[in-house]
Amino acid sequence: MKALNKETAFKAVRPERIIQFGEGNFLRAFVDWIIYNMDQKTDFNSSVVVVQPIEKGMVDMLNSQDCLYHVNLQGLDKGEAVNSLTMIDVISRALNPYTQNAEFMKLAEQPEMRFVISNTTEAGIAFDPSCKLDDAPASSYPGKLTQLLYHRFKTFNGDMTKGLIIFPCELIFLNGHKLKETIYQYIELWNLGDEFKTWFEKACGVYATLVDRIVPGFPRKDIAAIKEKLQYDDNMVVQAEIFHLWVIEAPQEIAKEFPADKAGLNVLFVPSEAPYHERKVTLLNGPHTVLSPVAYLSGVNIVRDACQHPVIGKYIHKVMFDELMETLNLPKDELEKFAHDVLDRFNNPFVDHQVTSIMLNSFPKYQTRDLPGLKTYLQRKGELPKGLVLGLAAIITYYKGGVREDGAEIVPNDAQEIMDLLKQLWATGDTQKITEGVLGAEFIWGENLNNIPGLAAAVKADLDNIQSKGMLETVKSIL
Repeated sequence: MKALNKETAFKAVRPERIIQFGEGNFLRAFVDWIIYNMDQKTDFNSSVVVVQPIEKGMVDMLNSQDCLYHVNLQGLDKGEAVNSLTMIDVISRALNPYTQNAEFMKLAEQPEMRFVISNTTEAGIAFDPSCKLDDAPASSYPGKLTQLLYHRFKTFNGDMTKGLIIFPCELIFLNGHKLKETIYQYIELWNLGDEFKTWFEKACGVYATLVDRIVPGFPRKDIAAIKEKLQYDDNMVVQAEIFHLWVIEAPQEIAKEFPADKAGLNVLFVPSEAPYHERKVTLLNGPHTVLSPVAYLSGVNIVRDACQHPVIGKYIHKVMFDELMETLNLPKDELEKFAHDVLDRFNNPFVDHQVTSIMLNSFPKYQTRDLPGLKTYLQRKGELPKGLVLGLAAIITYYKGGVREDGAEIVPNDAQEIMDLLKQLWATGDTQKITEGVLGAEFIWGENLNNIPGLAAAVKADLDNIQSKGMLETVKSIL
């Protein structure tokens, strides 16, 4: 078995046009895989310089393999199982700005640099007022980026053609807006002047993005077989699902510079990412939240098995296609395609996704992912969506704890305040009190759900049915 490096494997040399803050699994399996495809299928011809955003990270491991590694995509593509391995060669080098600060700052001096992409976790886009302009480097990611932009501005004397296009991939709604605000805070804190501020405003663009791909990461259990197949000793393999979606809130001239669509990739440049954010939360996270307690209390432990179950599978379909989809405002064919992609992802034969892992903090999840759909459905159709109501009753039942019919333990996990409330309510043994107590908990919902017409009666009826007939029979009764 060979070591993996540019002596043992071919590595193309391309102009360095992208600075990437972050070397973790997600960026390498998502952004760098996308850039690889753009290099292969279009004239994009760009390589990536990776910058480690925190002091301790993986750039040394990356550099030890000359930044070569494989992406292992697994999942269903139009019903066919796929399990592929692709060597990604787009990272030219990886820097640690804490030990190589001069080299890091020199990136700003490279005239061909055009893009900055980041994923520094949700906590990464934050303003730290203790950062100084002459820190080497600033501790926060927006601080480092501001240092780099200011150095570029000075190097090229405010040349308007030398601005950078910035795509944050952190999982925050409107991440670009947040990053831009934070950069403005540093411009003010460090007194960088109006000229620089104008250059940043006019020459650079910071664009909100939504990213979607499940990346399990390093394939511990499969690594020996993967290395055997590759005949390379690759210690940076990263596993991901086939599905990918990148929604970028930017004008079409940016799309021309970043021609991902020409490479046949699921990268959309749109006027607003909000409907796509809503679509993902509603059609992927929404069904997840209600299928989990319904499946678990029916004796089913894995998301894929729930989708393939003769009764639970129909329940999932009902919630997605007949209820939640009816509450969204994108074109129907687009929503249907997305929903079928979601089902392919739920059915991934390579991932055993435990429904109990989705059950953590179910009440807050229901509040953000399912409650808006329930209200919109009621408003549009004049009746409550039975599947979503049953999902709420299933969560309430799951939070009773105890054991399942097969003896498996039911272990709810949520904020202590919620756990205490449910324990207290279930102790009464009165489903009317339980229903009204949960629906009236304004600290969960931000309002009193007893005021939604018919909801308390519907939830109580489902709770009674689950107690008397069991979960599976109750599901059958609403299909």
